[in-house]
Amino acid sequence: MLNEKQEEILESIWSVGDRQNNSLEAIRKRCTVKFTDADLDDLEQQELIIREKDNISLLDKGKSIAEIIIRRHRLAEVMVSSILKLKQSDMEDIACKVEHSLLPEVEESICTLLGHPEFCPDGKKIPRGRCCLGKSKVIDSSVVSLKELAPGESGKITYIKPDNHSSFHQLISFGLHPGVVVTLHRKNPAFCIKFENTELALDENVAENIYVWKLTNGDL
Repeated sequence: MLNEKQEEILESIWSVGDRQNNSLEAIRKRCTVKFTDADLDDLEQQELIIREKDNISLLDKGKSIAEIIIRRHRLAEVMVSSILKLKQSDMEDIACKVEHSLLPEVEESICTLLGHPEFCPDGKKIPRGRCCLGKSKVIDSSVVSLKELAPGESGKITYIKPDNHSSFHQLISFGLHPGVVVTLHRKNPAFCIKFENTELALDENVAENIYVWKLTNGDL
């Protein structure tokens, strides 16, 4: 299981490789996190990368993992751009956060929801997923609106479809963002949720636009 830093490094190696430049300098410039030789040693020991002087390449295992990371990131960009309709500067930042928290099942549901897009907003190819092979058109019912949970049920936020940008940013400021697990406390007299030691009352129409991956007891 890789941590976020390791995923960012693999993603950067993939990205610079697309430009046929696998130099350590190019990878450091592309990477959103700082990393050390020890971090590269760790990835090399896991047989994910190979270093040749100042050049770094992905091994087959590393390519497979990096492809999944890139796919999630670019799907997140499409989702943020087309459904949430955020501006470019927000899109990249939020996509980076989303990519690390997407469960495989949620990733497929989002891809299906978006119609299996082939390119992200800036024209880069989105690696194909299992769901794309059969062009699935049915979204798994486990991805539901927060409003559809019953009191006591929990879900992990997958994406938010706000009425406007200000309401989206307000929810983010409250700590409600993709990856956060929320539990529905009650629906009446007010719609109330609990998450990370916080209890928050929401308007019903706001709750309706927060989509979660419904969790079972075994997922908690």
